[in-house]
Amino acid sequence: MPLMLCFLLSCKQSTKPDVTAISVNAKIERFDKDVFAGKGKDVNQTADFLQKKYGTFYNDYINRIVGDGSYSAPQILSTLYKDQAYTDLNKEAEAAFANMTAIESDLSQSFQYIKYYYPKSNTPRFISFVSGFAVQTPIGDDYLGIGLDMFMGKDSKFYKGIVESVPVYISRRFSPEYVVPRLTETFAREELFPEQDKDRTLLSKMIHNGKILYFMDQVLQEELPDSLKIGYTTKQMEWCKTYESDIWAFFLENNLLFETDYQKIQVYLSEGPFTPGLGDKNESAPKLGVWMGWQMVRKYMQENKSVTLQQLMAEGDAQAILTGSRYKPK
Repeated sequence: MPLMLCFLLSCKQSTKPDVTAISVNAKIERFDKDVFAGKGKDVNQTADFLQKKYGTFYNDYINRIVGDGSYSAPQILSTLYKDQAYTDLNKEAEAAFANMTAIESDLSQSFQYIKYYYPKSNTPRFISFVSGFAVQTPIGDDYLGIGLDMFMGKDSKFYKGIVESVPVYISRRFSPEYVVPRLTETFAREELFPEQDKDRTLLSKMIHNGKILYFMDQVLQEELPDSLKIGYTTKQMEWCKTYESDIWAFFLENNLLFETDYQKIQVYLSEGPFTPGLGDKNESAPKLGVWMGWQMVRKYMQENKSVTLQQLMAEGDAQAILTGSRYKPK
């Protein structure tokens, strides 16, 4: 029995390629700690130190993330150090992320897979920071940022205080388990597969988003729940599976697939507490166009075993993917 169990486990693990020979060490640089360590010290020396150590990211942090270029770096730092909320936020972020070894391990593995599929891709520097909820995962020329104050755990007292600007349906995902999925998604969307301007129909946007999520299927840990990839609750995931054929019928009956009016189609692609027009008592999942695109792409890859991940991601014809998927949920 144990031998059979081991055999089954090894079969499951072999569904992803062996990437052990690919060297990626995703060490997260703690900019948040280095900034906070400067409190009470010479602010000009701290500014110089941060500039030399963090370069491009530091410039973006000062001029785009917490500032807008109107004030110098020492002025920005001085303002932060005088702000008690900034101090409190740093302390909570430090408590939530006292040890980042597990996150670094998962991040390293994901970028090993990315390197496997796209050897010419450059693994960025990973830099953590606190910005007062300005941005979650900014990407620059050589870095991918991690806004720790937007991953501290859905029950953080701070999120209750910003509910007007960041609603609960968004902040409930501000938890540590979302760090690696969101970084991977940002890198895929911004660095590897930016959306093309010509993709204006709802179908093309559904397929583009579906390809991003399918890519995440391939490079994230196998046991990672789909809910963490797309940001759904368990209940929302179940709703989608239960009503998949009804959702598809809705898109077809309302001639939405080839609609290009952004105002009409964005409700099926955007974040929200639910998708307007679908489901009773606002129980539907949000961004149903994204979820449906994911199912289409998965079905396409099931039906076309010879198609590689690289070929899928390079395919610019959304209609070809829909046709080739034979997608007809029942």
